[in-house]
Amino acid sequence: MKLSSFILTPIGIGPLLGLIAALWTSLMDLVRTEGLDRMRRSPFQAAANAAFVDSLPLLRNARRRPLSSASSSLRMTADRANKKKVVVTGLGVLNGVGVGVDPFWSNLVAGKSGIDKVTRFDPEGMTCQVGCEILPGMFEPKDYFKDAKEVKRNDRFVHYAMAATKMAVEGAGLNPNGLEGVDKSRVGVLVGSGIGGIETLEQQKDNFMTKGHKKVSPFTIPAMILNTASGLIAIEIGAGGPNYGIASACATGAHAIGDAMRYIQNDEADIMICGGAEASITPLSFAGFNNMKAMANGWNDQPKAASRPFDAKRSGFVMGEGAGVIVIESEESAIKRGAPIICELAGYCANDDAYHITAPHPEGEGLARCLEQCLADGGVEDKSQVGYINAHGTSTPYNDKFETLAYKRVFGEEGAKKLLVSSTKSMTGHTLGAAGGIEAVVAIKALETNQVPPTINYENPDPDCDLNYVPNKAVEVSEPLEYAMSDNLGFGGHNAAVLFKRYR
Repeated sequence: MKLSSFILTPIGIGPLLGLIAALWTSLMDLVRTEGLDRMRRSPFQAAANAAFVDSLPLLRNARRRPLSSASSSLRMTADRANKKKVVVTGLGVLNGVGVGVDPFWSNLVAGKSGIDKVTRFDPEGMTCQVGCEILPGMFEPKDYFKDAKEVKRNDRFVHYAMAATKMAVEGAGLNPNGLEGVDKSRVGVLVGSGIGGIETLEQQKDNFMTKGHKKVSPFTIPAMILNTASGLIAIEIGAGGPNYGIASACATGAHAIGDAMRYIQNDEADIMICGGAEASITPLSFAGFNNMKAMANGWNDQPKAASRPFDAKRSGFVMGEGAGVIVIESEESAIKRGAPIICELAGYCANDDAYHITAPHPEGEGLARCLEQCLADGGVEDKSQVGYINAHGTSTPYNDKFETLAYKRVFGEEGAKKLLVSSTKSMTGHTLGAAGGIEAVVAIKALETNQVPPTINYENPDPDCDLNYVPNKAVEVSEPLEYAMSDNLGFGGHNAAVLFKRYR
């Protein structure tokens, strides 16, 4: 009898599945003997292994069953006991609100917006003509490079990434020019960007069209590709560990932080430098987003009022730029170095709506799952311990409504109303791929200082957005915050959430 006939007949299926199950049992015995940890060394291999284990019901029952959130949470709980504790030891940030952690944070808490009329190019005729720029005089790129020539060779997003990195590395008690005293092969860099070197692309395309191909810079490609930020940072400071660029639109920075955490938890790195950078205030970016009708409309004469997350008169996002980078490391590494431990990075989840390329799920379903699994990954048993969420809060009609729905799905109607939720995009603008990095810094500072920055311009309540968005004035909490979260959503349906915990 042919093998195909044996497999396809009802009588043949049972013996075949029995054989497969027996082989699987033998394989798992071997794995246990050799040590299951070897199969979990990589965060991506761990995910593949989990997916393979989840497929066993197909072999046992000849049908696929969906993975429940309960079983996912149980697996996360079991895995967490074997993972290293990850702590945050350094912060770096720059944006139109402020360059450096202290100026940035003090201005946020004071409710100061960095948004104004765009000066980098003439936006005349565009629906939205305002943005949150890093203005000349706020920041000198050459101060953050060993070789000043690298400034001319690289795009602004790399300048921002390098500056935020040097701030964070120095804050973590490391030498930003050499990383002395640590195993450099176990220091990694994951600093992403949603758009990368778009300004370089526009400038060099203009050179090509007006002056010919010989006038295109030989540095065009490395300046343009988004992985250059991580690569050049590694070269600059000598970090030889895991390194690549991440691009997941506006979820980029959060994905970079979460993936970096997995490398430490799985003992592939001791220290990771992670976050996002963006320099997308350019004519092409503005034209593209304006023509999508995604940007603020009707506020050009009141720039600082244009970004108004959760407000009934919100009309679209306002673009910002900058970078947010954090240094994370194993608790063991931080204690050994005597590093300043700011807080714990406790949980992470990444998933997808699988719904629409630019619109969020209308019931917040994907984000709700992401938040639930992030909380489970962080070992949160009592959701009321989560005191603050830095929302994605883009000031677009759909995002803010559906994000509010997601919070209610996770925390319950009453529980969600007890949360402090704010969108600092009301002041920083939407920094796209840098948002997850910058807003992680905000969540960490809130946890560290017990101050929650406001959502400014929240003046007209929307019945669909009825939570406590910390309107217009910062709040100082009476009880120390135990947990703070940040979530980000990106085109493509990407969702990411990170959870920070008070360190004890």
